Amino acid sequence: MNLSPNKPNELWSKVPEVTLFFWIIKILCTTVGETFADFLNFNLGFGLLPTTILLGIVFFIALAVQFKATRYVPVIYWITVVLISVFGTLVTDNLTDAMGIPLETSTIVFSVLLGLTFLAWFLSEKTLSIHSIYTRTREIYYWLTILFTFALGTAVGDLYSEQLGLGYLHTGLTVVMIIAVLFLAWRFFKLDGVLSFWIVYILTRPLGASIGDYLSQPKNNGGLGLGTTVTSILFLIAISAIIILLAVTKIDVTGTNETPAFIPKAKRNNTALVQTILTLCLFLVVGIGGYMGLNQQISSQNGAGNDHLTGQLTEFLRIENNMLSQINANDFASAKKGADDLEHKWDTDEPKFRKIDGKSWTKIDRTIDVVLAATRSGSPDASKCQSALDSSIQALNEANGY
Repeated sequence: MNLSPNKPNELWSKVPEVTLFFWIIKILCTTVGETFADFLNFNLGFGLLPTTILLGIVFFIALAVQFKATRYVPVIYWITVVLISVFGTLVTDNLTDAMGIPLETSTIVFSVLLGLTFLAWFLSEKTLSIHSIYTRTREIYYWLTILFTFALGTAVGDLYSEQLGLGYLHTGLTVVMIIAVLFLAWRFFKLDGVLSFWIVYILTRPLGASIGDYLSQPKNNGGLGLGTTVTSILFLIAISAIIILLAVTKIDVTGTNETPAFIPKAKRNNTALVQTILTLCLFLVVGIGGYMGLNQQISSQNGAGNDHLTGQLTEFLRIENNMLSQINANDFASAKKGADDLEHKWDTDEPKFRKIDGKSWTKIDRTIDVVLAATRSGSPDASKCQSALDSSIQALNEANGY
């Protein structure tokens, strides 16, 4: 006997099989989440909050369509993943850039929220396997979990790559090595498959973001200089091609499209519980140890007793004053080059400045974001650029001691 998907709380499988294509498109989606958010925010000049509101509305519309579907549809599912990636990125960016919440705090908060979601999901359904998404309750837990994994992955990735100065490339390589170790542990040492899946799912977020930043950032900022527009277009084309392939071949559709008449509750797995506890402890030890080590390295570079930014922002003032002169002369091309220099130097000095005076850093960072968005707009407005630069120069002067 088979259950009909028309019953209110019973569905056909709503998620794809975990194949190589699953992980490829997942990484591509996370890369687009990083670059497309920057494209709307800076290149089109929308600003962080309007971009978040716009993408949030589009995401919830896509999520509603996904919930309304009665089975896995590649186009609907992966569009929702792309949008949740962008939205999750923007949530963390708003907390950091707009509200001044430290990345350490965001990492802890999203870790707790993700842990509580996993706990509630397991206590309710006795399984965290994505192969068991046959009920509306499990589908809700599934998408809530994905949202928190993207937000957490963004916070962790930004914390290590930017604030702690590890860099995009090194952060990406570190994540690749961790994923490789997890694969070997799953393949040869019987690490629990569900545990392995969710850890890798979280890690692909900073991996995709690192790839996106490495490709899009200017060469003088440690990237390849493709820009957010080109990078976003290339990856959206790749995502579209794979979605079409999956829709035609159906190689990621589960073995059966019908849910079993009885969905058993999973038996308690003490081995998986022990592995989960040990793995979490290992990640805590390595993560906290790496954080303290990089933090200590930054502190030693700053020098003892240096607790303010006075006199350290002169170069930024020079760059922005030059940009202001260029804007006044309607030389927007030169101003955009100045914006690249400003972003590069600000990102380079972020670990040091943020450590010295996080409050001043946050204030200046907000003004610089506005400057970058105004000057990089497709049709820059001179008055907006001037206003943004005036505000940023004032913030820099205050922190620099003038």
